[in-house]
Amino acid sequence: MAQVNEGQCGLCKHFEIHQVEQILKTHQASPEVTEECSHPKNVPLNLIVTPISGCSEFEAASA
Repeated sequence: MAQVNEGQCGLCKHFEIHQVEQILKTHQASPEVTEECSHPKNVPLNLIVTPISGCSEFEAASA
């Protein structure tokens, strides 16, 4: 498991993963997990990110 910090994709509302509630609780996630970024600016890029990835478009997910 990897530590997920504020500003990283695993805690972003644009990280479309079913485990987001677990990541919000523990701030840990498997670095092998990948998801598409759903931020409107990034969708055309088809970005595949991990929970520990990050970008300047971060928006905190809510529980």
